[in-house]
Amino acid sequence: MRIQPNPTCPGELVHHLLDAAVSESPDVPAITDATGTWSYRELDAHSHAIAVWLRARGVRPGDRVVARLATTRHLVALFFGVLRCGAVFVPLNPAMKLFHLTTVLANAEPAVVLVPADAVAGLPDPARACAAEEMWAEVESLVGRRVPDADIAPAAVAALVYTSGSTATPKAVILPHAQVVFASRTLAVELGYRDSDVVFCRFPLSWDYGLNKVLMTCAVRCEIVLAGEESDLALLRRMRETRATVVPIVPSLGTMIATLARRETDLPPVRLITNTGAALPAATIDALRECFPGVRVVRQFGQTECKRISVMPVDEDQDQDRSLSVGRPLSGTRVLILGADGGELPVGEIGEIVVTGPHVTGGYWRDPEATARVFRPDPGGAGTRLHTGDYGYLDADGYLYFAGRRDDMFKRKGIRMSTLEIEGAAMDIAGVSAAAALPPAGDRDLAVVVAGDLEPHVVLKELAQRLEPQKVPARCHVVDEVPLTQHGKNSRQALEEMFYGGSR
Repeated sequence: MRIQPNPTCPGELVHHLLDAAVSESPDVPAITDATGTWSYRELDAHSHAIAVWLRARGVRPGDRVVARLATTRHLVALFFGVLRCGAVFVPLNPAMKLFHLTTVLANAEPAVVLVPADAVAGLPDPARACAAEEMWAEVESLVGRRVPDADIAPAAVAALVYTSGSTATPKAVILPHAQVVFASRTLAVELGYRDSDVVFCRFPLSWDYGLNKVLMTCAVRCEIVLAGEESDLALLRRMRETRATVVPIVPSLGTMIATLARRETDLPPVRLITNTGAALPAATIDALRECFPGVRVVRQFGQTECKRISVMPVDEDQDQDRSLSVGRPLSGTRVLILGADGGELPVGEIGEIVVTGPHVTGGYWRDPEATARVFRPDPGGAGTRLHTGDYGYLDADGYLYFAGRRDDMFKRKGIRMSTLEIEGAAMDIAGVSAAAALPPAGDRDLAVVVAGDLEPHVVLKELAQRLEPQKVPARCHVVDEVPLTQHGKNSRQALEEMFYGGSR
């Protein structure tokens, strides 16, 4: 059976998704991690127990609750428990360094900070901290108890999601309840999630991609497997054990799954693979389709600031005429392509991708300057325009094509180009498993870094057959592995440091 979620209710809050799931499917498996599985009834009971625990600690509507913890079913229960108090959930990557953590805590000013017991003493303000192990033990004794949910509006803040801080001070995207619910329901419908699905998710709740998957599965009453703690070698075995049918990926994970799957004969019943983060190489798409017959490999495009911008229709995933498209705008939203003067550009012309709709979030927490720069009033009165800083174009049928970030675009020898174009050409070369382009800076010319076993001059010769002369890099560096950010994108900062000592 395939469930079509009801249209979003304007008054709906994020935890209402769980309320509806436990009302209609209480004993359906909801969430699995390395230690076990909870039904929707059990997840709901733990979320209420956590709300009781938080209220006892004085947490009130609008307070921030920071969790720097591994992604487990307990963390998901904490998320819903925080929302039941009307408070704001702030998930942080457990690997976040003290340098950034100090900045984030000062910015968020949390009422409670939850970390593993061995991390409490190292926090800037241990007085606000609580060892997660102690909290979980106390919460288990409270299961079965409830307090009324806080009376808050859909415009209230549900969560703050901090950027990775790899190149700048982390800033938090404000996620109001209404926008989160709209995006979760809409994406579940557009991707065709089913109540029989098992979604195998390797991404943390500190990344919006992982948080989305929890809510999308809740919206259709299916199961999510939190697999972030699984080793790479155990990945395919775990997918098989859990009978995974839907697998969200970034390119590096997709390549790993394809490599592992080639060595196996007993594979999980994967029917849908969804990609985000960066463009998925054609070779990886082909390998995934070969390994999982009939699988749909769906491209998506988005930002935390609006959850998702576009999705390729599932039944068009093999449309060769639009093999480079990142799909159509979400239902109920609008994408504009604007030029430097702010005017709308014609079909096919590259400009900034600007988005309006009920998924555009609430700006940046305590950063009015950045908010005013990115979230601007729509001149036609259609709400807020999100100026993404991404560049692309629309075709005549409204399909979106991504050209690159503002930082990816540059001029060389009088020609405007994108690092993505150069990386895509490099990935087309047999023997190249990963590629990253480093734009010109100062007296440094364009360079490309590839992972593989080819000689640099061979890579440059092959690129010369694929690119215009102005776009062929001056230098090529060959490495064993291209470093990635926590979101699976090329870490340009790490490459800058590797080859140029961090100079730009």
